[in-house]
Amino acid sequence: MAIPDYQSIMLPLLKLAGDQQEHKMKEITDTLADQFNLTEEERKTQIPSGTQSLFYNRVGWARTYLVKAGLLNTPNRGYIKITESGLKLLAEKPREINNKILKKYPGFQQFIKVVPGENPTPDPKVQTPEELIEEGYQTIRDSLAAELLAEVKAASPQFFERLVVELLVKMGYGGSRKDAGEAIGKSGDEGIDGIIKEDRLGLDVIYIQAKRWENNVAPAEIHKFVGALHGKNANKGVFITTSSFSKNAWEYAEKVGTKIILIDGHQLAQLMIDYNVGVSNVSCYEIKKIDSDYFIDD
Repeated sequence: MAIPDYQSIMLPLLKLAGDQQEHKMKEITDTLADQFNLTEEERKTQIPSGTQSLFYNRVGWARTYLVKAGLLNTPNRGYIKITESGLKLLAEKPREINNKILKKYPGFQQFIKVVPGENPTPDPKVQTPEELIEEGYQTIRDSLAAELLAEVKAASPQFFERLVVELLVKMGYGGSRKDAGEAIGKSGDEGIDGIIKEDRLGLDVIYIQAKRWENNVAPAEIHKFVGALHGKNANKGVFITTSSFSKNAWEYAEKVGTKIILIDGHQLAQLMIDYNVGVSNVSCYEIKKIDSDYFIDD
């Protein structure tokens, strides 16, 4: 049979996870391929870039959408497990699971930025090809950012420190990576986790606070960081967290005299993508247009 689209894979995938056990995605994909009676040729069919199996790619997107809807979760890297919401949906014995059904779940609404009653599913007859590409790109980027943040939160504090160093160096701070690596994680002074050069010459320094947290960062933590900076006669600091900052924390950082930059988990993931930290290119598509000047006949 033809290779199924990712929405057709959603229900069989959720059913396989219905035993409430953790399942390895590689094994799930092989089982699904058997269920869909895919031939060896169909299993080996690649996406246009030639970097991945088409069926594996579609299973991956089915998993991503089910996770965003809260029907599956990822307890460990490369594994999935059904949630209570997933079990409840299976108990309703749906004939299929598709994006229309997933839009009932707040997590999925937030993922695709859908407001109930508004923002209907894109119609290729209405949108231009460029708009479809841009929307697809943003969906891929948002999914990658969420996966990146989950990996960072699961990593050790020491790994998080190295990640911060790598990111700041790629952003142009800290001089060499060796200089930055020697500075980070050695201060240990109340509220300061590291010091990094603002430029390669070391004309100024930036103090760093890095918190691999789940809960919102409260104003008290920012206040403590500012106090530590004052103790160093410093006026610049970067507070990085894997979680988020409370509204009051943002307001405090804006009004305090010391220059404090707050980077929450969402922005951290976006910066990692922008500066190629923990990610790699899979494929690159060039969009070209006619060069009108070339066809001018002198």
